[in-house]
Amino acid sequence: MNALTLPDIAAQASRQAMSLDWVGMCGIAVPVLVDGQRLSASADAGVSLDDGEARGIHMSRLYVALEKLEDTALSPDLLRRILQEFLDSHEGLSRSASLTLRTDLMYKRPALISPLAGWKRYPIVIEARLKNSVFHVELQIEIPYSSTCPCSAALARQLIQQKFLDDFANTNLEHADVLAWLGSQKGIVATPHSQRSVAILNLRLDAKLDEFPVLPLINEAEAALGTAVQTAVKRVDEQAFALANGQNLMFCEDAARRLNIALRPLPWISSLDIRVVHAESLHAHDAVAQSHWQREDS
Repeated sequence: MNALTLPDIAAQASRQAMSLDWVGMCGIAVPVLVDGQRLSASADAGVSLDDGEARGIHMSRLYVALEKLEDTALSPDLLRRILQEFLDSHEGLSRSASLTLRTDLMYKRPALISPLAGWKRYPIVIEARLKNSVFHVELQIEIPYSSTCPCSAALARQLIQQKFLDDFANTNLEHADVLAWLGSQKGIVATPHSQRSVAILNLRLDAKLDEFPVLPLINEAEAALGTAVQTAVKRVDEQAFALANGQNLMFCEDAARRLNIALRPLPWISSLDIRVVHAESLHAHDAVAQSHWQREDS
């Protein structure tokens, strides 16, 4: 019996000739290597279907090209080579290719004072595109932090001042009396409200980078914000965190400006989009600020 040739339906002509902007697969399970970590990731891979006469693309060829992610550290160059393989395997069909990777980075972060340390999760999204030999790569990362409302802090201080006047009007004060009053719940009658907040950073990166500078980016952003959320802590760390919040009052507008100013000098960033979200503890809605910056020569 003669072996039959397996049918290739995708190679058949389309009944309705029309090009398509993007065709591919979403949610592909892939491993990635970032900063020495082997991580579970999700990939969206696709190409344009510029030949409107073609029925479809060869999705299995995209899937096979993703095998390069298994044993090679993630870098812009690696993504470019994968995208080029997408296009080479669809010569005559496609002129543009894209790949999106989603994963969670894990970094062990030290406590503020004590020798404790714990793991923090940083969700990232990497998007790479190749069209007409022009390659772009973008990194999105979420960085959680704490924010204390300046308005709430001022109102709390005013209430404490008023309570001090009420308690000590026409009284000859001793140092010990004031010290005891400051350390009592009776004296500190109000506290400002704080909220867990998140900065979502979208960066267009230099395509010639040897690696993704994720940890340096995290360090710069957390230093600019000043109140990164903590992991394992002792009381001395919690007190230091309270001090950092009290000396670092900020609205969402303040946080967006700080990040913009801190990150734009990084030489491997060509454009920057910032979105900060303060999950209000006073209101049932969020306070949000956005900021954009682009290098002049980009």
